[in-house]
Amino acid sequence: MTKNYNTEDLNNRLAEREWMIQTQLVSRDITDEAVIKSMLIVPRHKYVMEDKQAYAYYDTALDIEAGQTISQPYIVALMAQALELKSSDKVMEIGTGSGYSAAILSRMAEYIYTIERLDVLAQIAKRRFQDQGYENIEVYVGDGTLGWAEKAPFDAILVTAGGPLIPDSLIHQLAVGGRLVIPVGDKGVQKLMRVKKTATSELSEENLGTVRFVPLIGTKGWRESIMLEGL
Repeated sequence: MTKNYNTEDLNNRLAEREWMIQTQLVSRDITDEAVIKSMLIVPRHKYVMEDKQAYAYYDTALDIEAGQTISQPYIVALMAQALELKSSDKVMEIGTGSGYSAAILSRMAEYIYTIERLDVLAQIAKRRFQDQGYENIEVYVGDGTLGWAEKAPFDAILVTAGGPLIPDSLIHQLAVGGRLVIPVGDKGVQKLMRVKKTATSELSEENLGTVRFVPLIGTKGWRESIMLEGL
């Protein structure tokens, strides 16, 4: 699929994105040229609320709509790099959020299927993708821990929230040779895990480091009632 780039967006605050890439990514072992090119192209300031746009290219997470957050640029790049994407890959993302991560992945892979449990965030992300002409992203509102069986198998799966375990539903939807990147641990701190399906029934796991993500809520994750109780 041909990926259209909006020239105005590419030039808008381009110097800030170049600074972000050099100071936050290249200096911290982000070496995948597809990741670097994608993060140069996608305007992060258009994925945050207006009052946060001045901080869009800082190495920090930022509040977005519905009380959620957008991850810091380095973490987005690290997870994208860990997926080891090819331009022909079909990718599923769990946790659309602002849409920024899906936009980054859409410049690297053939097609992105992204799932968001909050309808308000899904609708905002859809408008952003439409405004920027990103035509290879499909958004679904639902329980991301169950995946998207109708669209499976996926060459890569990215989970942008921390779960207590790796959902078996996602493993089942991963193609042979596929890669799954997910934070796993408690509700405060997780290990960023990369799972590779080396054969139909064989998996390899790699710990990529310590991260902090919002909880993965759903049937195969944390129960929302527990989160509301603060337990």
